[in-house]
Amino acid sequence: MNLARFVKHSSVNILKEGNETCIYCPELVPDFCLEMFTSRYWQEQDAILGSAVGRGTAWFIKHPVTDMVLRHYYRGGLIGKLIHDSYFFTGVMNTRAAKEFVLLNQMQQMQLPAPQAVAFKITRNGLWYQGDILIELIPGATDLVGLLTKTELPDELWLEIGRTIKKFHQKNIYHHDLNAHNIMVDSDNKVWLIDFDQGKSMPKAGEWQQNNMQRLLRSFNKETKKLPVFHWNERHWQLLMQGYKT
Repeated sequence: MNLARFVKHSSVNILKEGNETCIYCPELVPDFCLEMFTSRYWQEQDAILGSAVGRGTAWFIKHPVTDMVLRHYYRGGLIGKLIHDSYFFTGVMNTRAAKEFVLLNQMQQMQLPAPQAVAFKITRNGLWYQGDILIELIPGATDLVGLLTKTELPDELWLEIGRTIKKFHQKNIYHHDLNAHNIMVDSDNKVWLIDFDQGKSMPKAGEWQQNNMQRLLRSFNKETKKLPVFHWNERHWQLLMQGYKT
């Protein structure tokens, strides 16, 4: 496997044991081992900071070099109820974990506010595979839904959210699932985008950008209907779009 094709200008190592293949950044996890992709390993290290439940459980990990998020890849929709977490294998570089790992590293080179990739693992079972990824945990960050259930955001922060999304679109970065859960705000009010599973670098600007924004708008409307308290309204969307267009 040609590692240079994975991440240009970055130091990455490969580890293969049996049916498992891992690629990791040794400067971030110099103590790397396969067990790091299990929550049990971190529980034994007393290094679990917390967790979040979505399609699966994401584990927040304390580590001496960089705190991390451990996430397993699960299918969504109807097929996810049937196959759950297995994907057809056509090569390591074509897996969802590898693609997200590469994209996160590319965005680091672009200096975009997205978490850094740490490592990923592919477990192959015949024609199928399962995937796991470790990424940087953004210090002091809370997702937008969590913030909006507690308080209103200042107008300037809404403008900054729009400006941040624009930075990604200007670099032709497509976020497959741009929603209010995948926008983070840290303790310095810096805005981040997370969860780039199935994201990609697009060849040029196009209709996909508007589709991204419409997906985000639908997520705000969905949370408004679902949650008893959610501090969002049309004026906030107008501010976000104002920031996006400037």
